[in-house]
Amino acid sequence: MKKTVFLTALLLFVFTAAGMSAYAQMDGRSASQTTSNSSQSDQVIRVYGPGGPLGPIKEAAEQFSAKTGMKVEVTAGPEGNWIGQAKRDADIIFGGSAYMLQEFIFNHPEMIDTKSRTELYPRAAGILVRKGNPKKIKSLEDLTKKGVKIIDVNGAGQLGLWEDLAGRKGLLEGISQNINLSVKSSAEVIERWKSNASLDAWITYESWHYRLKDVTDLVELPEEEKLYRGTPIALTKITDQKKEAQQFIDYLRTEESHQIFQKWGWK
Repeated sequence: MKKTVFLTALLLFVFTAAGMSAYAQMDGRSASQTTSNSSQSDQVIRVYGPGGPLGPIKEAAEQFSAKTGMKVEVTAGPEGNWIGQAKRDADIIFGGSAYMLQEFIFNHPEMIDTKSRTELYPRAAGILVRKGNPKKIKSLEDLTKKGVKIIDVNGAGQLGLWEDLAGRKGLLEGISQNINLSVKSSAEVIERWKSNASLDAWITYESWHYRLKDVTDLVELPEEEKLYRGTPIALTKITDQKKEAQQFIDYLRTEESHQIFQKWGWK
């Protein structure tokens, strides 16, 4: 009798333990699926590029996220500040001019899906001067006057920009003699502009004025003298969100996004 009761109890324990193990496995699968789904819902489209186009691209990203629920994170500035992270997680790269993105492709051939390359909107060059324009600069010719100190960006989408403008008007020598300082990025110009009040002018894109209204006035060039450069953008080869990233690029090409770019100084 005792033996029968013992065997019955033993069998009951075995069945109970097996049932609990099966339930634990099912529960574990459910938890794993929940984590996976949560991870998918937290996906972020990561966009990298130079500081110039940051304003409109970031604003458009916020509008896109509000419409679609997909988060877009825009990181911009000198390439050296973000390239290490971009090589690990970038979905999209943009440039401050056509040659700038091409230079990026030359330097990082493993990064860009060149077939996806798309042009957004052009922006015009102009002259940024001090608030109130104390040197009364109204034209390229005024930049050749004695005592005018010019700062130049020799890179960052502006390589040769002043030369292309001056060369058409025979002002190469006069302007070159007044270039007081050359730097490699717009970030460096902004730092120098704010710390060195003796600098009078910066030949750059009109769009920078909209980021620096507190410390600059804009001298627009006549339309026949204006020089335009593009704003290219492309998918990366490493993205695992090609469909979603392309959806954001497509949104940047809409009229709604175009109006955002125009507000920031693009054509």
